[in-house]
Amino acid sequence: MSTETRPAASRTRRWPSAAAALSLTAALLSWSAPSPATADAAEPAAAPTAASVVEVTGSQGDWELTVDGAPYTVQGLTWGPSTAAAAQYMPDLASMGVNTVRTWGTDATTAPLLDAAAANGIRVIAGFWLQPGGGPGSGGCVDYVNDHDYKGYQLYLMNQWVGAYRDHPGVLMWNVGNESLLGLQNCYSGAQLEAQRDAYAQFVNDAAEEIRALDPNHPVTSTDAWTGAWPYYQEHAPALDLLAVNAYDAVCGIEETWAAGGYDRPYILTEGGPAGEWEVPDDVNGVPLEPTDVQKRDGYRRAWECLMGHEGVALGGTLFHYGIEEDFGGVWFNLLPGGERRLSYYEVAELYGGDRPTNTPPVITGLTVGGDRTAVEAGEGFGLSANVSDPDGDAVSYEVMLSSRYVDDSGALVPAASSGGGGSFTVTAPERPGVWKVYLLARDGRGNIGIETTSIRVVPPDVDGTNIARGAATTASSWQGQNGGEPFPPGNATDGNPESRWASDWSDPQWIQVDLGSVRSFHHVQLVWETAYGRAYQVQTSTDGANWTTVHQETAGNGGVDSIPVGGSGRYVRVLGTGRGTSWGYSLYEFGVYAR
Repeated sequence: MSTETRPAASRTRRWPSAAAALSLTAALLSWSAPSPATADAAEPAAAPTAASVVEVTGSQGDWELTVDGAPYTVQGLTWGPSTAAAAQYMPDLASMGVNTVRTWGTDATTAPLLDAAAANGIRVIAGFWLQPGGGPGSGGCVDYVNDHDYKGYQLYLMNQWVGAYRDHPGVLMWNVGNESLLGLQNCYSGAQLEAQRDAYAQFVNDAAEEIRALDPNHPVTSTDAWTGAWPYYQEHAPALDLLAVNAYDAVCGIEETWAAGGYDRPYILTEGGPAGEWEVPDDVNGVPLEPTDVQKRDGYRRAWECLMGHEGVALGGTLFHYGIEEDFGGVWFNLLPGGERRLSYYEVAELYGGDRPTNTPPVITGLTVGGDRTAVEAGEGFGLSANVSDPDGDAVSYEVMLSSRYVDDSGALVPAASSGGGGSFTVTAPERPGVWKVYLLARDGRGNIGIETTSIRVVPPDVDGTNIARGAATTASSWQGQNGGEPFPPGNATDGNPESRWASDWSDPQWIQVDLGSVRSFHHVQLVWETAYGRAYQVQTSTDGANWTTVHQETAGNGGVDSIPVGGSGRYVRVLGTGRGTSWGYSLYEFGVYAR
């Protein structure tokens, strides 16, 4: 994918509430299940050995879910790991008091998950993915009004897998789609959007009718983000046995919207927990302020208690997320990133009547960055401090990690160069400018972890003198026009705006040059690269724009900020790229030439 077309992280939600779901469905293929950390295990549910009859029973405002006639409250978690390794995880889930897991897709790979769930007394809300699933920023666009081939094929797949698994003892219910009604806003607008949403809800109804014809013994629902989807289902999808909703910080508002909407069915929560990225205020650096571990722990309890307070209507839920990914989203939501238990893991276990912990994670409070966190120079050190306590007096080890989520939309966490210990560290700032997430990880050596986050704004190092290239006429061998973002002309590299940039074609060689207006002497050149950087390049000068003298040569560039103390003179200063650092072109946020 071109750096010029990378999507920005979307936080816009257009339902009446700001609540929605952040779906993290990636799974690691290998993991060692956490060893038991509690002494007194909960009594496991009886393992079902035959298909059950699951029903929504009762009447308006007095419903319940039953399994073989016995009341059943969904005490669940959304499912993150590989289905092939489900046997490793299900005993742990059962020990937490979990009786249900929710998935987003059902196919030939689902069998091991169903088998392992049933063997541990757990049942599965089996999902079917539809485009554009996952709300903002994910899934392709579909024309639900006219694309009968797509709809027919999806019905064929649903029928295939319902037929394959309807008699499996691990199945609790079927769930058609995930946040597609919300996601259609990325494809359509105005009257066309409304027509598509109506058509989508009608298609969900068609799917529910076909599923119920094949399998009358398991209910059918459909999930979307917040309750903005429910009016469409109320009008167009009467075949759904119950409603479903993804909601995080706004869980406590579901009851009110259900009552105001006059809905005639109960519901379950299919994703929920603490506040998501789209629901929190921005921090001093203008990025979402991630809740602390303590706030996340409390968010799960608040969500569950509000949900279960809607008696006779809310039939339980699957909190988000039993996942092990250690990336940006994994740290925000996962109960056990990397297989290490957090405060939220134990809170959910307590809510569900699971194991009582004998050892709990370190608790981090007061994470701060020393000095001016909005102007940390690239490659320079900054202080990081926090108060860390371990409730059990265990020895704690530490790690500092960084994420470039708000620089290039990468979710990966990478180790930071750091020194120190206890609650005080010196950390080397990244070379690339922008807002970086900083993570402090505290481990107790017993499978528990505390994680807190903050942010820093990395800026290019100060250079003595005046940037004589700023605002000067700038040309280049090539530049990209409109291509999924703003145009990227050469003048962007000398306009003094750290957010605009020049981007070349994807080939070698490429060059960018600035006309200083007359022969000028300079003592420093600073290049602020975007992701598409120059691995090999030359800084050259010329008096006539035709004959060039090389004053600096780089053969092993690594991007970020190249702050080059090099002297020279000329009317023209050029950067000649001869070896790209990526498969993309060359891209500079700033090209500065400094004179005293």
